Amino acid sequence: MTTQLDLDRLKKAAALEAVEFVRDGMIVGLGTGSTAKHMIVALGEKVRAGMRLRGVPTSHETAALAKEAGIALIDADSRWELDVAIDGADQVDPGFNLIKGGGGALLKEKIVAASAKQFIVLVDYTKQVPMLGGSFPLPIEIIPFGWGSTAREIESLTKSRVVLREKNGAPFRTEAGNLIVDVHIARIHHPKDLEIALNQIPGVVETGLFIGRTSILIVGSPHGVDIHHAPEQ
Repeated sequence: MTTQLDLDRLKKAAALEAVEFVRDGMIVGLGTGSTAKHMIVALGEKVRAGMRLRGVPTSHETAALAKEAGIALIDADSRWELDVAIDGADQVDPGFNLIKGGGGALLKEKIVAASAKQFIVLVDYTKQVPMLGGSFPLPIEIIPFGWGSTAREIESLTKSRVVLREKNGAPFRTEAGNLIVDVHIARIHHPKDLEIALNQIPGVVETGLFIGRTSILIVGSPHGVDIHHAPEQ
């Protein structure tokens, strides 16, 4: 039986492989979450060894970790172009499509992924699924105004249960001040079509579906670390 400690070790192994793709002088998108934390620590070690790099964080939590690791950060208002972005995922299917947003940073994560020449995704093997959905709900960031109506539209489209995310008994707020609803979809057969349809609903800011964005998938498993390159889109 794989324990949480074992999974954390696999995440760290994947992160150590990922930072080998970072070269001196690069601008790096820094993901959010437990796997990304290992990546930030590893990059900090490279900085202390003399590597020059700058980072764009995807959350306040990541920014704090990066500063602690000694990674110089670019102002969020700058017009940056990233050499590489490195982040984790909550689910990944055989087509390299992802569900992200378990930590609530999906909007910034998608902006950063879209701005990068290369998007590297780190997961432990338990995040690999034959089809997105099922065991992990799809997060969708929505604006607070009329959120109930937006949720109803999402429910009507997906034919699935939509739950407002809460934290400490109050609605969870993203760093942009928005809300998140988690959509419990049994199976997402056509993730690209679903992403397009959801983004047509007024009030939806962004979805946790990351379709066709992954350049490299790095998987930590009990048998070692596997590196998969996405086929040409």
